[in-house]
Order: sequence, then structure tokens, then C-alpha cells
Amino acid sequence: MAKDSKASTLKRLSRIEGQVRGLARMVEDDRYCIDIVTQIAAVRAALRKAEEEILRDHVAHCVEHAISSGDKADQRRKVAELMDVMGRASR
Repeated sequence: MAKDSKASTLKRLSRIEGQVRGLARMVEDDRYCIDIVTQIAAVRAALRKAEEEILRDHVAHCVEHAISSGDKADQRRKVAELMDVMGRASR
């Protein structure tokens, strides 16, 4: 990953980790179910943003490198990987 993307992603993941710990405390404290579900939705949204950031970095570096290299097999492999992960993400 690019240095700035890596730092940003790690910061985002640390915040998500804190959110998940907060969820555990909410369950331990018998908080209102809807409040817990609302926070779960917030964590899922934060994870989607982290995923998007990592994918953007992947396209900007790994896929771009495969394209500029002229290596057709590598290009196909990178595009296939990207399509696979996008297919899994949409499920």
C-alpha cells in the first residue's frame, strides 16, 4: 500500500476496533437492542469505507502497474482478482 493510504487505513481500522469494543460494552450493559443494531450498522459502514480505500489503493498501484507493464497475463490476473472481490463484496 502507498504510505499515506496505509496510515489512513490503519487509523480507520483503529477507530473501527474501538467501535466494536463499544458494541461489546453495549451488549454487556444490556443496552437497548435498537441502539446496538444502529451501532452495528455504523461499524459495517466504516468497514465498507476501509474496504473502498484499500481497493482504490490496489487499483492505483497494483492494477495500474500491471497495465503499464504490458504483461497480458498479469493484467488478466489483476482484473480477475478485482472482479472476484467485487462480486463477493456485492453479496
